[in-house]
Amino acid sequence: MGTSPEPFDTPPTQRPPQRATESLRGSRRSNRRLPRRAAVGRRSFASTLKALDELASSGARVAVHVADLDRGTVVLSGDDFLTHPVAGLGIVPLLIEVAASFEAGTLDPLEIIERSSVERVGVGGVWQHLKAPALPLSDLAVLAAATGDALAANALLQRVGLDAVRGRIETLGLKRSALLDQLRDTRGPDDAPHYALGTAGELAGVFGALVNSQIVSAGVSAQVAEWLSLNHDLSLVASATGLDPFSHENDEHGLLFVNKTGRDSGIRVEAGVLAGPRAGVSYALIVCFDDLSIAHRLRAHEAFRILGVDLMEYVF
Repeated sequence: MGTSPEPFDTPPTQRPPQRATESLRGSRRSNRRLPRRAAVGRRSFASTLKALDELASSGARVAVHVADLDRGTVVLSGDDFLTHPVAGLGIVPLLIEVAASFEAGTLDPLEIIERSSVERVGVGGVWQHLKAPALPLSDLAVLAAATGDALAANALLQRVGLDAVRGRIETLGLKRSALLDQLRDTRGPDDAPHYALGTAGELAGVFGALVNSQIVSAGVSAQVAEWLSLNHDLSLVASATGLDPFSHENDEHGLLFVNKTGRDSGIRVEAGVLAGPRAGVSYALIVCFDDLSIAHRLRAHEAFRILGVDLMEYVF
């Protein structure tokens, strides 16, 4: 993102409401509504704007998109149309293709994949530490979604094919997103420079469409959202939710949360959906920064946490 004085655009929210979202959100949202006075200042995202402006001024590339799911309006955006590397977020279109293949019957969820058939990679995940030498495709999808397991993700990609995932991305209308390669420990001159690319606007849109049952079909949307709801990484935006990283599918306070993070050297990304008793939002934040020290990294992480706080105030 550039360092212009006003890099973020917060459009007016007083527009005619669109239809309320359904399915996953409908099952989690309570009928309780907060007093209208509690909404005063909820839509400013002033703290987030300040944190992201400071990051941009320090040389980081920042992109953000937040949309109100009930109203269908964008409440915060900045450089959300620019393509950036998104690291592990590339697993999301892969999971969509896998779920669509399960539903179509072209892929058997119980098909066993041998770990030895997949090129060794140790950048993240748990399968490399397990004794089980083989797992079914459905379990690999859970590992990829819940832990960002690189071996599991690569096994899924090897099975469905990179061309199929790219075709799915095109079918979904994602014009500025791409899955370029498999996950690797290191990238050489003959490898794609990144695992995946995307924009904040398109990432937020995908998550909004997932919880509204608009990705491929209601069944595929529900399956992918279920997998992603198991994600253990609640250290960025999600750190403000107070949810249990290992068990947050049925929050007792009626909070619906589905997310996926992406991490690489100098790259932090998160996209998801957060819905509470008052509102629901889809969001995405991309920060590409010089990872020169722990202080640089923590400053980037803090911006994600601040966005999380603002989002919690918005939905509650």
